[in-house]
Amino acid sequence: MTQSDSSVPQLGNATGLSCRECGWTTPLGPYYACAECFGPLEVSYKFPRITREEIESGPYSIWRYAPLLPVPADIASRRTTQPGYTKLIDADGLAGKLGMRQLWIKDDSGNPTHSFKDRVVAVALAAATEMNFKVLACPSTGNLANAVAAAAARAGIRSVVMVPSNLEGQKILTTAVYGGTFVTVDGNYDDVNRLASELAGEHDDWAFVNVNVRPYYAEGSKTLGFEIAEQLGWRLPEQIVVPIASGAQLVKIDKGFQELVELGLVEDKPWKVFGAQATGCSPVSEAFANGWDAVRPVKPSTIAKSLAIGNPADGPYVLDVVRRTGGVVADVSDEEVVDSMRLLASAQGVFGETAGGVTLGVLRKLIASGQLDPDKETVIINSGDGLKTLDAVAPAVRVPEAIKPSVEAFQAAGYEGE
Repeated sequence: MTQSDSSVPQLGNATGLSCRECGWTTPLGPYYACAECFGPLEVSYKFPRITREEIESGPYSIWRYAPLLPVPADIASRRTTQPGYTKLIDADGLAGKLGMRQLWIKDDSGNPTHSFKDRVVAVALAAATEMNFKVLACPSTGNLANAVAAAAARAGIRSVVMVPSNLEGQKILTTAVYGGTFVTVDGNYDDVNRLASELAGEHDDWAFVNVNVRPYYAEGSKTLGFEIAEQLGWRLPEQIVVPIASGAQLVKIDKGFQELVELGLVEDKPWKVFGAQATGCSPVSEAFANGWDAVRPVKPSTIAKSLAIGNPADGPYVLDVVRRTGGVVADVSDEEVVDSMRLLASAQGVFGETAGGVTLGVLRKLIASGQLDPDKETVIINSGDGLKTLDAVAPAVRVPEAIKPSVEAFQAAGYEGE
């Protein structure tokens, strides 16, 4: 069964939306739930033949992959934050400490608002503009709020973002500075998300990036997979560890790998996808450990607030991907998160936010348990900047007392022997 619409937006090579559960299809538009079974919708495409050289000649941003995204053909010339093409770091120092042969860090802290959310918001905004939305909005655990506020400011449209009131102070300030409508809510992320869903039904011209334009928004995460493959010399890693909040990032990285294979841009070789959660919010890890197909919602209680989504929308699809590829979903305690944040910084010079600590913590746990092979080429995702989550590491980091400005004082403090 197909729904028709007289005002179908033109979004590049995207051809429509299809239900992940029953296959029902509809033309492109502001739809996110199947009219037949209420399952989630995702974007379908008819890709042209594209070569590596054509991609490599594109802009140094996610728009080099515009033919593989639901965006207008002229997107690279529009007023966007130009996210993407972040560094893939050869983490030889960290690999040595962990006993690994080859480890890479995909460091998305280099995006315009210092997290991977700039990718998904840029795609959502492009689609929302084509569908004549006038306001860009979102519920958020912090990073998405930063990205929406910044992208709207760059595009010259209004933003409305809502976050839990107990969010890290750094993320509150780095959202408020952009000047959009900023709402703090007395509740957790799931409370904020429910409010956003209700407001989306009240305001026809508001595009909630992760609600009513979610199918387009989620596609932005594919660009992480595209970039990793390109930066590895057009090949796929054998193993990848991805943090889980809603779960969409993990699912879409895997989708990106599959599309590269289908297009003949990379060799079709097996890869394993591993998921990482904090123990204080680990519904997908719990479901994986128990062999469940459904994910039971939990009330989050963790310092990793950017991953604190107790009812992850893509949880069941994460389980599908991880099981299909032979990976694992695991979780680590807040103490392990902080310890891994410090290790990432001291061994490799990368200060990741708490989500990065979760990902590295799970990597270490899976190596110790024998569930991840240290001899296989592995990529881990650092999805944001540690400057956004300073409170998490502050109690664990020693800041020395000041000394007098003299050589004698320096020597007396014992610094020469360090």
